[in-house]
Amino acid sequence: MARHVARRDPRAHWFLLLLGVLLLLAALTLNALVTGLAGGSGSADGAAGEPAAPKEVTTGGPVLRLDRDEPESRAMPDHTVALTFDDGPDPRWTPQVLDVLRRHDAKATFFVVGARVNEHPDLVRRILAEGHEIGSHTFTHAHLGAASTWRRNLELSLTRKAIAGATGREVTLLRPPFSSGPGALTGPEYGALRAAAGTGHIAVLADRDTKDWQRPGVPAIVAAATPQRGRGAVVLMHDGGGDRSETIAALERLLPDLTKRGYRFTTVSEGVGAPSSMVPASLDNRVSGTALRWTQTGARWAAGAIEALLTVALVLGVARLAVQVVCAQRHVRRVRRPARGRYGVTEPVSVIVPAYNEAANIAATVRSLVASAYPALEVIVVDDGSSDGTAEIVERMRLRGVRVIRQANAGKPAALNTGIRAARAGLLVLVDGDTVFQPDTVYRLVQGFADPTVGAISGNTKVANRRRLLGRWQHLEYVIGFNLDRRMYDVLECMPTIPGAIGAFRREVLLAVGGVPADTLAEDTDLTMKVLRAGWRVVYEEAAIAWTEAPSTLRQLWRQRYRWCYGTMQAMWKHRHALREPGAGGKLGRRGLPYLTVFQIVLPLAAPAVDVYAIYGLLFLPWTTLVLAWVGLLLLQAATAAYALRLDGERLGPLWSLPFQQVVYRQVMYLVVVQSVVTALVGNRLRWQRMARTGDAAALLLSPR
Repeated sequence: MARHVARRDPRAHWFLLLLGVLLLLAALTLNALVTGLAGGSGSADGAAGEPAAPKEVTTGGPVLRLDRDEPESRAMPDHTVALTFDDGPDPRWTPQVLDVLRRHDAKATFFVVGARVNEHPDLVRRILAEGHEIGSHTFTHAHLGAASTWRRNLELSLTRKAIAGATGREVTLLRPPFSSGPGALTGPEYGALRAAAGTGHIAVLADRDTKDWQRPGVPAIVAAATPQRGRGAVVLMHDGGGDRSETIAALERLLPDLTKRGYRFTTVSEGVGAPSSMVPASLDNRVSGTALRWTQTGARWAAGAIEALLTVALVLGVARLAVQVVCAQRHVRRVRRPARGRYGVTEPVSVIVPAYNEAANIAATVRSLVASAYPALEVIVVDDGSSDGTAEIVERMRLRGVRVIRQANAGKPAALNTGIRAARAGLLVLVDGDTVFQPDTVYRLVQGFADPTVGAISGNTKVANRRRLLGRWQHLEYVIGFNLDRRMYDVLECMPTIPGAIGAFRREVLLAVGGVPADTLAEDTDLTMKVLRAGWRVVYEEAAIAWTEAPSTLRQLWRQRYRWCYGTMQAMWKHRHALREPGAGGKLGRRGLPYLTVFQIVLPLAAPAVDVYAIYGLLFLPWTTLVLAWVGLLLLQAATAAYALRLDGERLGPLWSLPFQQVVYRQVMYLVVVQSVVTALVGNRLRWQRMARTGDAAALLLSPR
């Protein structure tokens, strides 16, 4: 067909798309790392059996300074308790802990998780405002003894930045997650604490671990927190990471009881007589901390948006399937009910075949048309300036009722309009030059014209070259997507496209709408929409079957679908005013156009995010959950495909290729939409992309199907 002048297709968006995909994956990864954090104390899994730390550390006090040649440890003086709270801040439990401490005029030290600081910076500021102390508990509650050096450094650095961004202060105290008393410190954990000391951190363990995260009961927590014989202690408790109601109740009992016995409650630094552990943060750390908080917030929003998108897509997909099935059942009952009369439509039909370099299939196409079991049929082949002898092939066949019209290359719409002007019959069938009809196709196709309100009829297009994997995928797409949709469109009276491979029109309708339009690349969609807006009904005849040659390579498939998608968007924009029209045009505008917008543009544009979420799921979600979800969706899709194949009288054999269709074919389809939308937005004019024919459609006449 004619080649339209076009600028080179834009390509920068592929880099932007890849960058966006990577950023989205990074955001989901960050959100996964900072949500659902573990809590508790004691050795993490895998720590048992490891060598212990030096004896002078395991038998010393809980406050460790390890930045010197010899480790130093300190303990709380007698009748002094340093209450410490890990795993916060928590929006529910931390305020309650602070309220209890304030009522009893007690001070404490809170070892906060950096990711939770970013989520609740106001709570961290309240902790400081009420005279308490803050320490680091890493950014994601990581087990420092098992972490790599880079991960350990990153955990501590990010936590410092998060606290600096929220409070303007930097921390020096460090409580390693999953820690308890000095006696439980392992060699790897001790090594991690010595490395942390090199960045200015002072380790704080505990004398008394209440194990409140296990919810042993209020009396048990109080007993575990109470020092013996007037000694001082660093007491380990939790204000985050789970239900802390027992901790709150235990504090209400512990604080007045120990106060009556002469104990005072203070921060760790004050208890050991050290200067404040909180120092003013540098401008760099404050800015970095603020940026980190925004990044984490953005990651949370992105994860929420993706989850919402998946939910909406799933709901829409299920709703679409339900509507398709209901409409398909109604369509089947309507079109398969017994005919009222013995004789149907038999008035003359002109078949118009536009052909440009169709030497591979044109002979088979014409022979199949001439062999039609229809009483009055003429075939008009319009050769649109072919250079491969297409016209000569048809002329040498010397078939009765076949005419060849030659014209200079002007494009498919021009060739169709030439044929329309030359046609003698009142009913016209438009056929692509790579399409093969069955003997009863023409007869079945035109029977719908018995209804005087019907202006055009769509046939049932099937893929001829389905032996290879790509052909099978297209076969499934034609049967599941295209033909199920056409049944639905027929019932809803908003058919947007009669395929170029097989469609029938009243000649008066084509003349009334000005013939086949040439200002879009989807002339079949554009023409169908014009017919609807002219007030005519457009219906679907499932029994009128045409076999067409589908693209045999991914490159050809890309070029074909790129033109289809871009042309469809052109037609949708051209006919957007149908939204406000009454009658058949209004049904197109308020039913067909929104459906096309959602399911052929919006959801495919969102599909890359779905694949990113799948990769994220492989990395972070339980395998059982992911596999069950994937299998469930695949079974639903397989059931839909089986139903569609059954409606079309097709074998179920190709269903085995359905899982593999999700790996390559689906991505090509949504990337085509991305390319088409970008081309439209930048104002490029896409040129006609012709597919190289192999003659597979012609082979249908020579071999059984």
